[in-house]
Amino acid sequence: MSLTHIDYQMMARALRLAKLGEYTARPNPMVGCVITQHDKIVGEGHHHQAGTAHAEINALNQAGALANGATAYVTLEPCAHTGRTGPCANALINAGVQRVVVAMRDPFPEVAGKGIARLKAAGITVEGPCLETQARALNAGFLTRVEANRPFVTLKMGMSLDGQIALKNGQSQWITSAQARADVQLHRAQSDAILTGSGTAFTDDPNLQVRMNEAPAVLANVLAQNSLAQFQQPLRLVLDSQNRLSTQRMLQEVEAPTCVFNTRQNDAIPQHNKQIRIPLNNERVDLHGVMKKLAQMQINRVWVEAGSGLAGALINAHCVDEIIIYQAPMILGNSAQGAFAISDLSQLQDAVKLTLLEQRTIGVDQKFTFSLQP
Repeated sequence: MSLTHIDYQMMARALRLAKLGEYTARPNPMVGCVITQHDKIVGEGHHHQAGTAHAEINALNQAGALANGATAYVTLEPCAHTGRTGPCANALINAGVQRVVVAMRDPFPEVAGKGIARLKAAGITVEGPCLETQARALNAGFLTRVEANRPFVTLKMGMSLDGQIALKNGQSQWITSAQARADVQLHRAQSDAILTGSGTAFTDDPNLQVRMNEAPAVLANVLAQNSLAQFQQPLRLVLDSQNRLSTQRMLQEVEAPTCVFNTRQNDAIPQHNKQIRIPLNNERVDLHGVMKKLAQMQINRVWVEAGSGLAGALINAHCVDEIIIYQAPMILGNSAQGAFAISDLSQLQDAVKLTLLEQRTIGVDQKFTFSLQP
């Protein structure tokens, strides 16, 4: 049986439901589920937070007896293992679901085709992929961690029209508008962790947390639809190759510890923070070692707010998946600080090449979203 326009319509709805978990589901993937009888929705749900019921269970609970003989649309292959919750494949079988349409297979080793195989073994028709491209984009962080053993990294830069991020004396607050800074809060909230370098920690002394009072109303609206979840601030990360951090603001909050990547124990850092030793590579903390460790910590998405040094180092190390630039309509001049301290180039063909994914106006600024070409 081939997929119909109703199948695509219902999967699109399931993807919209899945996105409701973008601020709370981590480190789990975002998943949505729609259950239909005769092309009419009888149950739907999404995954709110790790440790709570999965999307299929929420949808089955809403459908009740109407799940018997129904079609279930799921944005990720139903799990077949027992973690903090039971296997969703079993729940679909026990509910009498007759057909399951999946957006994509789950590459997580504990699932990886086992859920689909269990459904088929029970006589359930399984079809898909359906809207796989959209499903992969939704869970780019989770998929990058599982498939590439590193988090999905987004580098954010606020700059002037001539590509400068600060004056020569280091002043940078504020190049971009209040509206752009509010938009940043949404990206912070979507991320598992926020990363900076020790240079930025010294110069700006940032707090690196989501400022809820500045965030657009959409954040509060989505959180209101996740009554079963509690929003958690992203983990703060700082790279400190020279082991010089001590009294920075982000290190002082006992309730929200910071993870410091350095080369040796630094007794000046308050003890409630976590220090992780990473070897040096070209006099910097080895970035590939950091990324591997973050994957082990189940970090899916990392949002980077840093100066030109770390920005350039991440690009040189091929540790950046996406660059978001907020460009203000002002000129700072060639004595100001540039955005990317990358390796010197002798040929244009060696330039870092980007693909524009989106451009839109925010306040008086332009927001550009780029992916990096291989």
